[in-house]
Amino acid sequence: MVLLNKIYPVFLSENTKKRIEKVILYVALLGFFIHLALIFLSKFNIINFHLESELFKNPISAIYTPFSFILIYEVYLLIYYLPKSFTTYITKQYEIITLIIIRKLFKDLSGLQLTSNWFEIKDDLQFTYDILASIVLFYLIFQFQKQGKRKNNQPKIDVPKIERFINRKKILAVFLVPTFFIMALITFSSWLDSISFTTEGLTSFETINNLFFDEFFTVLILVDVVLLLISFFYTDKFHKIIRNSGFIVSTILIRLSFGVSGLVSTVLIISAVLFGLAIILIHNKFETNNSSSNKPTIKFKRL
Repeated sequence: MVLLNKIYPVFLSENTKKRIEKVILYVALLGFFIHLALIFLSKFNIINFHLESELFKNPISAIYTPFSFILIYEVYLLIYYLPKSFTTYITKQYEIITLIIIRKLFKDLSGLQLTSNWFEIKDDLQFTYDILASIVLFYLIFQFQKQGKRKNNQPKIDVPKIERFINRKKILAVFLVPTFFIMALITFSSWLDSISFTTEGLTSFETINNLFFDEFFTVLILVDVVLLLISFFYTDKFHKIIRNSGFIVSTILIRLSFGVSGLVSTVLIISAVLFGLAIILIHNKFETNNSSSNKPTIKFKRL
């Protein structure tokens, strides 16, 4: 564990988090202005990029770029909170998929057709689905966080056992930081290779929107399974096992949403978060019931 204590602060300390946050904010601002400049250069034919992508047709679309960098920071925060709080780690998964929808809204705004045939136009319908989904997800995440912060009167915990479990999660988190960094670099380089500035244009928007995050959630499913298996060494409580298993199902539903589009994708995402909320609600009921049953009863002698 000496090596772990040396490596962990390098990747996941509070100071590292603050430095990464500052760098991401500067890069997000720079990316926004570069994207904006490319849109205007193309619009006024100062430089002809032959960019047919919807991301280069309207200045509002430039907001897509800084949100992409914010999502990268959210990925880091997910790994950061993994050893600290399991419910916060799951919450970050839900926040990431919600931010992906919010990011997509900025692209949709630039292509809206404000006509009386709103519900007959595919893109306008998708905008409606996404904006409603973002509100529903925001509320569900609020409820999930509320349930995750609930404290129950539990018997004394085996501290050494909990510390060992946290150390296992730290090892996993340390492994994930370079893994996701390498994944991001490979994905970005692959996307650059697919760009053609001549006649074919850019990769389709749906492909860009799902870029990196479909593989990202695939890895998260594997991480959740590993966490479930590790947890068996430290607890055999039924409600804990079901909670961890339920969160895996929730992550799988999110991952499936990247394979479809339109209303089906939106329904899968909302179902994933709703399922996670239901799991933690029932889990907390179990905790409350167990804590009340473990309370000592006071017996009065008959006088």
